[in-house]
Amino acid sequence: METIVLGSYILVWPAITLGMLGLISYAVVRDYREAKRTNADMV
Repeated sequence: METIVLGSYILVWPAITLGMLGLISYAVVRDYREAKRTNADMV
């Protein structure tokens, strides 16, 4: 039982990291498109 819990704990972190990377990428692409549409700078 302890092995399953520890293995699950270790395998959850890549999934969380992938989700956060996807969220950040989506936000950057959305901001880039909005800046391009309004002729604004990204920075």
